[in-house]
Amino acid sequence: MLDADFFRRWMTVTAASVEREAQRLTDLDSDIGDADHGSNLQRGFRAVTATLEKEAPATPGAVLTLAGRQLISTVGGASGPLYGTLLRRTGKALGEAAEVSEEQLARALRDGVDGVMKLGGAAPGDKTMIDALVPAVDALGDGFAAARAAAEQGAEATVPLQARKGRASYLGERSIGYQDPGATSSALLIAALAEAAEGDGE
Repeated sequence: MLDADFFRRWMTVTAASVEREAQRLTDLDSDIGDADHGSNLQRGFRAVTATLEKEAPATPGAVLTLAGRQLISTVGGASGPLYGTLLRRTGKALGEAAEVSEEQLARALRDGVDGVMKLGGAAPGDKTMIDALVPAVDALGDGFAAARAAAEQGAEATVPLQARKGRASYLGERSIGYQDPGATSSALLIAALAEAAEGDGE
């Protein structure tokens, strides 16, 4: 079972990954976006970490809801509302339980991904974060490592796609040949989930 400490660790590991990979995310975003994806997420997850250290929510749902709210209020561009919605919807779906199972997390995360798809109007194949998140959620039933691999493969599979949503869609065919920064950061989020589980003795 996964408790609030596990979810705090997930957010902390994500923040550390974003710190490490911020420049790469920004470089990817400079090819087909506004060149601010890494710095925006860096600012957001620093705020998440600081808030969780101060407030220490008692349940998994409360951890993710707080993290999502923090991202919405501190991250510029589209990524703040999208990541914020992902975490808030997932947290809301987990409810007020003190511990949740991996199956409950998989169902809740699907709710969160559905919220992102609704907010951004994106579907798999549109060259967005959805291309990493949907395969990850589909694979989560086979464990965290499978979800991580699926997310990374999904992010890499955005390279030959033409963007149909977001800033990159303005480029038309010129968006082909670049890995989507949102899918890349989503893969980091799922990889951090797997890393948090490894630290939990999974």
